[in-house]
Amino acid sequence: MYLTRFRINTARVGARRLLSSSQRLHAAVMSSFVEAAPRHEEGGPRVLWRIDRNAKPEVILYVVSPDRPDLTHLVEQAGWPTTGTWQTYDYADFLSRLTAGDTWAFRLTANPVHNIRRTADEPRKRTAHLTPRYQAQWLLKRQKEAGFRVLEKPKEQRRLAEGDEHQLIIHGRDPRSFGKTEEATGRKNHVSLVAVTFDGRLEITDADAMRRTLTSGLGKAKAYGCGLMTLAPVG
Repeated sequence: MYLTRFRINTARVGARRLLSSSQRLHAAVMSSFVEAAPRHEEGGPRVLWRIDRNAKPEVILYVVSPDRPDLTHLVEQAGWPTTGTWQTYDYADFLSRLTAGDTWAFRLTANPVHNIRRTADEPRKRTAHLTPRYQAQWLLKRQKEAGFRVLEKPKEQRRLAEGDEHQLIIHGRDPRSFGKTEEATGRKNHVSLVAVTFDGRLEITDADAMRRTLTSGLGKAKAYGCGLMTLAPVG
């Protein structure tokens, strides 16, 4: 597994075009590999990517992948062709050292959704969670199976009697909408999703499950920049 970091030059027209469409960015990321990515097994390693907008001039593309990518085309289209490059790190060694009980800061961009229906005979429809309260609940419901628990705040640091128990910040709500053509049928569909970013602190409870989460993603819309969690040292 590999973790790749690429800084996007937002002054370039090609960069702005890519950033305006999750589908274009997905295609650009997948074009970084010599061999077409095989269909992934459920829960197995796959190509994941995420855009971090740390500040207006600093936009970073992160990619986690089973194979080492070549981002030459992105440097030419959306980077600094004469001075810019990308950094790719061997992720396997980091993953192998994860241990239950370790604490980390984390960032996750995800697509929190649930299935609803208005009547008993109506088919269920996938709908986005739109409020921070339910977005947080979406993540907390998945933490055990994903191999971690979000750390709680000391009681004296909680500003609210309810809903402020965890070391978790939700921000960067990003509605995305684009057209998609089905490969098998050629049918054109309209895709709409809402991506949000979670920042917080966690404790690893199951190292194997945590490794699966980091390499296979969490939640839906993984092809469109959702599901990638990264860890950083606390403090």
